[in-house]
Amino acid sequence: MKTISHWIGGKPVEGASGRFGPVWNPATGVQEKQVAFADTAEVDAAVAAAKDAFASWGTSSLAKRTAILFKYRELLDAHRDEIAELITAEHGKVHSDALGEVARGMEIVELACGISVQLKGELSTEVSSRVDVASIRQPLGVVAGITPFNFPAMVPMWMFPLAIACGNTFVLKPSEKDPSASLLLAELATEAGLPDGVLNVVQGDREAVDRILEHPDIEAVSFVGSTPIARHIQLKATEHGKRVQALGGAKNHMLVLPDADLDLAADQAINAAYGSAGERCMAVSVVVAVGDIGDDLVGRITERAKKLRIGPGVDPASEMGPLITREHRDKVASYVAGAAAQGAEVVLDGTGLTVDGHEDGFFVGVSLLDRVPVTADAYRDEIFGPVLCVVRAETYEEAITLINDSRWGNGTAIFTRDGGAARRFQLEVKAGMVGVNVPIPVPVGYHSFGGWKDSLFGGHHIYGNDGVAFYTQGKVITTRWPDPSDGGINLGFPSNS
Repeated sequence: MKTISHWIGGKPVEGASGRFGPVWNPATGVQEKQVAFADTAEVDAAVAAAKDAFASWGTSSLAKRTAILFKYRELLDAHRDEIAELITAEHGKVHSDALGEVARGMEIVELACGISVQLKGELSTEVSSRVDVASIRQPLGVVAGITPFNFPAMVPMWMFPLAIACGNTFVLKPSEKDPSASLLLAELATEAGLPDGVLNVVQGDREAVDRILEHPDIEAVSFVGSTPIARHIQLKATEHGKRVQALGGAKNHMLVLPDADLDLAADQAINAAYGSAGERCMAVSVVVAVGDIGDDLVGRITERAKKLRIGPGVDPASEMGPLITREHRDKVASYVAGAAAQGAEVVLDGTGLTVDGHEDGFFVGVSLLDRVPVTADAYRDEIFGPVLCVVRAETYEEAITLINDSRWGNGTAIFTRDGGAARRFQLEVKAGMVGVNVPIPVPVGYHSFGGWKDSLFGGHHIYGNDGVAFYTQGKVITTRWPDPSDGGINLGFPSNS
């Protein structure tokens, strides 16, 4: 059985802890690989390699960094199918979805290629007689990223390209459920010319995570995952003096007003709820139908959902693949099984699905729950699977109150033809990312990604301008070059005159 190892100091390093975790093929239910779990010593070795590399990388020219990043972008483009195949094999998402993940990750590499513009400082001259003040941004040092299973290539690329472009060195701890893509990303970075130790990958579980959070040589930690773990990351990392950006979970609402194009709304609800089997933090989990359109909208969603083709991600005919593990599949199914007893109407129940030839795979069909009470578990919890809840509201005011009362604030969307209503919604809704007739409003690379409330812990969103600010620290330099005629002693308090 193949063992997936670490990447430390520019080369693969076999695990020495003696601990391993299973890596499944979700479409077959067969364990095809194992991944080495790093112990404290192995994390320390990765951090030491990063610290040594920072001594030269942190002072390297922007021209050198961007030249490597441009080459890296070329290599990612050339290997995008190979990266996508690894994602499909270990995560289960269909190949087209995996290709889309790689493309969105590459957006941040492209942003990092222009880092010389992002790191331009500011200068004020003659703030006092012959006194100039400059503001500059400098790298932090060694930084780390802890990333989730649902985007094993994209989320790491949300972090390390920008961090290393800013002059930092990086230690990545990817999900142990689908770890292979991260190694290929690191290998390609080395091929592009990235010096040894600038990017390191340590595989592992909580032992590796806790060591990252405690390590005195790590200056900052980026995280994307569930809310409970995001809260833990923030508390423990800040306790050890680190800067933190921790993106948590979500329960994203899609508000549909009576004037909306219901065919468009139904299409987009299907795409946003069931794409990637619902394993997206920006998936639409709840449709809020306003007024008397509920029955019509639910009917259109039902008609479309029944036609979805579910199967292994390697099959070009498949539109939705399996879930990541058997345990997660069973957890998702439990929400559907308990929905009726909690007051919901089960319109579609996908929990009994089997796929011919893949009976042991971690498949679950699409489920649709209507008239879901806000007290039901299916509404309150982040299910992270292909389960769409429909909630009815009589008015816009009732709907916006319902959405804003949610403890989550990641993303939301409104479907309407009314520009005034859309403008009001985007200002009133309490969420970090808003779509107008766009169901999954993930920002492009030069805008930042992040939510509100229990969807974000720490002061910075990820990538974009917030990403540059997170991976750098500001410095203000006040300079005076005296004229030869200057001199004398003056004990008075300096003034700007």
